[in-house]
Amino acid sequence: MPEIHHSTEASTLETAVNSPHSTSHSMALLHMLHLSSPALPIGAYAYSQGLEYAIDSGWLKDEQDIASWLTGLLEYGLGQLDMPIILRCMHAWAEKDYATINHWNQFLRACRETSELLLEDEQLGMALSRLLRELKIPDDALNAIEQKPCFATVFALAGVHWKITSHDLLHSFAYSWLENQVAAATKIMPLGQTAAQKLLLQLLPTIAPIITQAQQVPDEALGVSLPGQVMASSLHEYQYSRLFRS
Repeated sequence: MPEIHHSTEASTLETAVNSPHSTSHSMALLHMLHLSSPALPIGAYAYSQGLEYAIDSGWLKDEQDIASWLTGLLEYGLGQLDMPIILRCMHAWAEKDYATINHWNQFLRACRETSELLLEDEQLGMALSRLLRELKIPDDALNAIEQKPCFATVFALAGVHWKITSHDLLHSFAYSWLENQVAAATKIMPLGQTAAQKLLLQLLPTIAPIITQAQQVPDEALGVSLPGQVMASSLHEYQYSRLFRS
């Protein structure tokens, strides 16, 4: 019987799969998936970020209108504000630079241009903080936040604690936001489940280049305003019939 030889590629793969580094990376990946799960008990499903008014008022009439709206929010909202600040907060959390953490947390709060958007950020941030305390993330870090924490501030802390790379954490943040917005559109329009999945798949390729952009935003370019979302959010606060919280 001929002798069987394992290929170099197979041996390399086996070594990589069984190495401590691979195990560590796998755990970080699982924590990343945990943070982006819709089952994470933070209440994000209760908010539409102005999308409900934009659809109800007729601004957005079909899936392509929604795709354009969400792409704009992702690129000029998350990509110009939340994600660059997550990067800054990750560095500050790693260095235990709490003064910088508080600076960016206050900056994020100041950039929420309606009471609805600020309330959402506060509620998600506090819910994630409570969860992280229960999951034994050190209290000294959470206690260092002087005002009500923004969601991105606490999300960055979770990423540092679980050793998730900034690249992976930004993907988790963007995907969970996008999935929640598509789920909101599914309830409001109503949008069928299959159409919602097609919309989600259409928008997924936009995430990577926006993350690349977010990594290059200088401090002076942070916080671009989105007048359309601000108008939709402020009008949603007084909308007579609503599915989503205001």
